[in-house]
Amino acid sequence: MIKLQNLSVRRGIRLLFESVNLTINPGKKVGLTGANGTGKSSLFALLQDQLQADHGSVSFPPHWVTAHVAQETPAVDMSALDYALQGDAEYVTLQTALAKAEAEHDGAKQSELHDQLAAIDAYTARSRAGKLLHGLGFKAEQESHPVISFSGGWRMRLNLAQALMCRSDLLLLDEPTNHLDLEAVYWLEEWLRNYQGTLVLISHDRDFLDRVVTQVCHIEHQAIKSYTGNYSAFELARAEHLANQQAAHQKQQREIAHIRSYVTRFKAQATKARQAQSRIKALERMELIAAAHVDSPFHFRFLPPTRLTTPVLSLDKIAVGYGETPLLSGIKLSLAPGDRIGLLGPNGAGKSTLIKLIAGELPPLQGKRKEGKDIRIAYFAQHQLEQLVMDDSPVNHIQRLDPKASEGECRNFVGGFGFHGDDALAPVGPFSGGEKARLVLALLVYQKPAVLLLDEPTNHLDLEMRLALTMALQDFEGALIVVSHDRHLIRTVADDLWLVADGQAKPFDGDLDDYRQWCLAKDKPLKIEASAPGINAKKDGRRAAADARQRLQPLRNTVKKAEKEMTSLQQILNDVEEGLADNSLYEATQKDKLKALLAKQATARSQLELVEMAWLEASEAIEIAAQQT
Repeated sequence: MIKLQNLSVRRGIRLLFESVNLTINPGKKVGLTGANGTGKSSLFALLQDQLQADHGSVSFPPHWVTAHVAQETPAVDMSALDYALQGDAEYVTLQTALAKAEAEHDGAKQSELHDQLAAIDAYTARSRAGKLLHGLGFKAEQESHPVISFSGGWRMRLNLAQALMCRSDLLLLDEPTNHLDLEAVYWLEEWLRNYQGTLVLISHDRDFLDRVVTQVCHIEHQAIKSYTGNYSAFELARAEHLANQQAAHQKQQREIAHIRSYVTRFKAQATKARQAQSRIKALERMELIAAAHVDSPFHFRFLPPTRLTTPVLSLDKIAVGYGETPLLSGIKLSLAPGDRIGLLGPNGAGKSTLIKLIAGELPPLQGKRKEGKDIRIAYFAQHQLEQLVMDDSPVNHIQRLDPKASEGECRNFVGGFGFHGDDALAPVGPFSGGEKARLVLALLVYQKPAVLLLDEPTNHLDLEMRLALTMALQDFEGALIVVSHDRHLIRTVADDLWLVADGQAKPFDGDLDDYRQWCLAKDKPLKIEASAPGINAKKDGRRAAADARQRLQPLRNTVKKAEKEMTSLQQILNDVEEGLADNSLYEATQKDKLKALLAKQATARSQLELVEMAWLEASEAIEIAAQQT
């Protein structure tokens, strides 16, 4: 077992852990959570003997073999398969010794080494390595390609394969899904669920944590608290704990009410489609766990787009690719305000290519792309992190977009993305990948786009920022298209799923659970519109749904306006009730002030009733229309 006893650790002047005691039993699968900078990576360094405790100790059995993913990949000519095999150190050592014995014609030594190789099942090693590479997305012909020929993201997959190849007792994984597509994430989940050793996992992918871990160790306030169960169980337990703290209670209720409004509003709009029902369940769960995140440092929202048209963008019989060869063809898409699409598909099928086409960064090879007049398209992709001006601060970046904005306004805005105090004025060059990603998102939000394109937006973002992003996207009024291996994000923001595969991009008839089943059982037929029965009926249905959305837009606007007014009036009532709680108000000298407050209360209540009635009527009208669709 792993034991932390009276552990205290400092990094510089910063205290990370103080008098921590923790036990992790053999075979446990542990998710390590906590805000950035609380000490997750430092704990990994302690477990790898790369960092020494200031006080106390970290111990586990001396015979344990520990595996972790290397952060650097040497640019070598070794094949991908041979590189993965290097993860099994004992296999490599014995093979090297066998080659030496064969060169020296030492028969006795050769016999001894063959026995040792048989004992560790060495003769299936190449097959095991090949299966690992296949599961992580490598094609059979790529196994013989030299490591130096792969890009950075694929080299990180090779490092992951090498770590999994190790016959380890303890496996340490830090954000293993960052460079994976959804198919590889599904495969890795199953592999880790069957792993026999002890796993300690750092991840900001809540669905991944939910399916893999059986224990959560949460770091905060220089302590580590252990929770039994998966990540969802941890969130609920922490929410209950925080709900008992009176100081956080009122803020919790505001957050819960805010998310509850999303659930109510979306229920009124949703059809009976499986993805729509999946999203309702995800939103209802967000309501339950809201209290677990009241201390999040991130709070922002999308302002109404500068301009909206219907449609905001359309693609007609588009072919797109690189050079003269189309990667995708026959694409037809009409994006209206409020459309929310999640793109699915194997790695390399063309999801990012389609996003670039919609963004206007890649011209079509044939067909017509048309965007609404004067609309703004915001596009998030990982390469944009490098396009930040390294010597400028977050405030400077906002002022470059809006020279008239004051420093105070810019500081308030970037504060919602976690850039407080000196960080708001610091150069972005030394920022972490997560901080740069937050800044790029802030720049997109500031532009008030009509179309928002997100290509793997959650890479490098921690759990709190991911939750803040999903909450902000609920109120986004424009059209959204997202590519992500973060299933929680897709479930909570996407109304429709499209599958990009086999040179086409078409609606996917199902939800993420259906897609997962297909990924894990490739012999199942793809459930896409082109291969499904009743194709014409479905097309007609979608066309009718688009027309219905346009007809219902005034009602939706009424609902949104009413919700904003209800929030404002409720705040007035809260302030009045707080004032009425003052005992001094009931003294004779305060009679006029008391009357004024009571009159204000009566007026606000009357207005609130009228607004609530308007909200209810509009919501019911939307629900009736949805049932008739």
